[in-house]
Amino acid sequence: MTVRFGLLGAGRIGKVHAKAVSGNASAKLVAVADAFPAAANAIAAAYGCEVRTIDAIEAAKDIDAVIICTPTDTHADLIERFARAGKAIFCEKPVDLSADRVRACLKVVQETKGKLMVGFNRRFDPHFVAVRKAIDAGKIGDVEMVTITSRDPGAPPVDYIKRSGGIFRDMTIHDFDMARFLLGEEPVSVSAHAAVLVDKEIGAAGDYDSVTVILETAKGKQCVITNSRRATYGYDQRIEVHGSKGVASAENQRPVSIEIANGDGYTRPPLHDFFMTRYTEAYAAEIESFIAAIEKGATITPNGEDGLKALELADAALQSVKEGRRITLG
Repeated sequence: MTVRFGLLGAGRIGKVHAKAVSGNASAKLVAVADAFPAAANAIAAAYGCEVRTIDAIEAAKDIDAVIICTPTDTHADLIERFARAGKAIFCEKPVDLSADRVRACLKVVQETKGKLMVGFNRRFDPHFVAVRKAIDAGKIGDVEMVTITSRDPGAPPVDYIKRSGGIFRDMTIHDFDMARFLLGEEPVSVSAHAAVLVDKEIGAAGDYDSVTVILETAKGKQCVITNSRRATYGYDQRIEVHGSKGVASAENQRPVSIEIANGDGYTRPPLHDFFMTRYTEAYAAEIESFIAAIEKGATITPNGEDGLKALELADAALQSVKEGRRITLG
């Protein structure tokens, strides 16, 4: 079976998914839609698909599934439309910036028996997956503490910041999902600290660029997340899981994994410059998992509920910063 895809949104992340779909032997990119014709035409030319409107993709009989890469404020409406149209849906995070709107959207997905996957690609990174497998195999005993470091090489434009929902909903949300993935338990409290250390314009827009979050579970397991919008040395992505019998960690990845030693000392190549290259394998594995779930009728993960729980953690983190206290989750 070949799963036939329509791509909604031809921006930066749309290009990433177009490449992942086109590189999968069980998938075909049939059509792309975007408000900017030049962006859609570029993907159509690169991958041999058609340019269509969203309405046409919704009604198309030659499309089985859609990938939603449009602006965040369109996600929930599009999910509902395509769930009612009977198409499988992959949507980039978040489903919406409002938890209540997400709950209403997921109700429609449930009522229509729709298939929805949310784009938390880091669950599919082979290095992070290997850490999860080590936990499952009992190699480090019971998980006790998780440390997640995620730092972007540079801050996005302030115009993006203003519509992003803020650092917790835009950036840390990936780490909230990874924390749940690694802890194996739901956090019950959130304590967050935030500052503007990178760009004062981000602060003027009402957001932060440097944050630290502590999550706790009912059993006392802890996760510490640190985020920064600036890492002068590249895209910094590391995790460590400490357990009762040992520790498992995934270090930063480089395009070329070599080390040179000479009279000047030991040197290694720079890190990946951003998510498009760092998580190439994860994006491909993510789409492969989505296709497999469609073909075999398997449970889709991460799903809409995972998206909702990560958003709830983001909301709690923001509340913690604004109120200066630890937030207990219901």
